[in-house]
Amino acid sequence: MVQNNKINIPIGAKIIIDALTAAGFEAYVVGGCVRDSLLGLVPHDWDICTSATPEQVSVCFQGQRIIETGLKHGTVTIMDGRVGYEVTTFRTDSTYSDNRHPDGVRFTFSLEEDLARRDFTVNAMAYNDEAGLIDPFGGQESLERRLISCVGAPADRFCEDALRILRALRFSATYDFDIDAVTSEAIHTLFSRLEYISAERICSELSRLLVGSGVLRVLLEYNDVITNIIPELKPCVGFEQKNRFHQYTIYDHIAHAVANYSGQDVSVKAALLLHDIGKPQCYSEDEKGGHFYGHAEPSYEISKGVLTRLRFDGQTRREALDLILYHDADIAPTSKAVRRWLGKIGETRFRQLLDVKMADINAHRENTQESRIERCRSLRTILDDVITQEQCFSLKHLAISGKDILALGVPQGREVGVILHELLDEVIAGELGNERDVLLDRAKQMIS
Repeated sequence: MVQNNKINIPIGAKIIIDALTAAGFEAYVVGGCVRDSLLGLVPHDWDICTSATPEQVSVCFQGQRIIETGLKHGTVTIMDGRVGYEVTTFRTDSTYSDNRHPDGVRFTFSLEEDLARRDFTVNAMAYNDEAGLIDPFGGQESLERRLISCVGAPADRFCEDALRILRALRFSATYDFDIDAVTSEAIHTLFSRLEYISAERICSELSRLLVGSGVLRVLLEYNDVITNIIPELKPCVGFEQKNRFHQYTIYDHIAHAVANYSGQDVSVKAALLLHDIGKPQCYSEDEKGGHFYGHAEPSYEISKGVLTRLRFDGQTRREALDLILYHDADIAPTSKAVRRWLGKIGETRFRQLLDVKMADINAHRENTQESRIERCRSLRTILDDVITQEQCFSLKHLAISGKDILALGVPQGREVGVILHELLDEVIAGELGNERDVLLDRAKQMIS
C-alpha cells in the first residue's frame, strides 16, 4: 500500500485538476488509477471526475484539443500531446433496462453520489492532493483485506450491469483477491444474466481473467459462471479420468493447466482452457483404466465453435486452434523432428506449443511427469540450437530458390514448388546438405 495515501498524479492530470479547481469546480482522479496506485502498481489510465459539466470543462480548456467521447454520459477527453485524459461529470445513473447501460444519467454536484454508482469498493475511491483520499465505501479496507466487494447490494449492481459479474471474477483473478461472501452468493445466483452481454465484452473480460495470477481459484470456485459462458465445458465438470496419469477431473485438470502457464499470451491461455474439451465424448475404459484416444480432434472442432462464438480475434483463434490440435502430439527430441515441426508451424507457434505441453504435463498426477517434462526441456534446447545455428527448416532457408529451378528449364507452375519442397524434406531429413551446388545437382536428378 502507498505510504500516507499520497498518490503521484502525472503532470497532465494534475494540470487538468488544478485548472478545474481554479475555476471553482471539484476535480479528482478516480477509479482504477487510485486503486492501482494504492496497491503500488503503475496505472495504465488516469480518469478524472469533476463537478463541472462537459460544457464547463470545454470552456476551461478552450484552445486545447478536446474529444467529445461520450457527452450524453458527461465524458470528454482532454488531450495532452498524445495522452488523453477522460474527464467525466459527477453523475447518477437511471435504470438499466438492457442489463448493461443506464437508460439515462443525471449530473450531480455530489462526489459521493457519483462514487455510489460504481461497481466495487476498490473502484469507488477518488483523490486529489488537497483533499487526499476520498473513500466513503471502504475501498482501502477492501484492498488491505484483499477482497472484491460490491458498492451497496451486490444483486442491485449485477442487475444494473451483468458484465460486473465477470468483472468481479476478472479483478479477483488479476489481483488474486477473494470475493466477499455476499458478492459471491449473488454471482452464483445471477450469473445467467450474462446472456444479456455481448460476446465481445465477455471475450475481453475472460481473456484478462485467464492471465491473472489468481485464475486457478476463480476457475474452480466459479465453474458455474465459466460453463455458462462456455456450455461445452459442462460435461468436463466432475468427469473422473480414471487414469494413472491424472489426479483431477477433466475440468479441474484444465483449471490447473491454465494456472500452470504464467505468461500473458492469451492464445496459450485459451488453448489450455479448451485443450481437453472434447475428452468426454472420447472416453473409453478397459482393465488399464480410462482412455481418451484421439481427443485432440474433437477438442479442436468444439473449440472452433467456442472461439468463433465468443468473437476472439482471428489471430488468437488460429493460434489457439493449432495448439489444441497439436497439444498431445508426440514429438521426438531430435533436431530432425524439431526442424520438421518448425517447417510445419513456425517458430512462434512451436514455442507456444511447448508452453502448452509443459503446463498440461504439470497438471498431471505427480510422479508421472518427469520423463515428459524432461522431453519438453530437451525440445526447447534443440529448438534454441536450431534457431541460433540458422539450420534449414523452411523454404526461405534453402540455398536455392524458385528462380534457380526455372533456370534449369522447369516451366513456371506447380512443379517448381513440388521440387523445392522435396529438396527441403531431404535437407530436413539430413539426406542432403543445404549447399547450392548440392541442391542444384539433386534438382537436376529430379527433373530428369
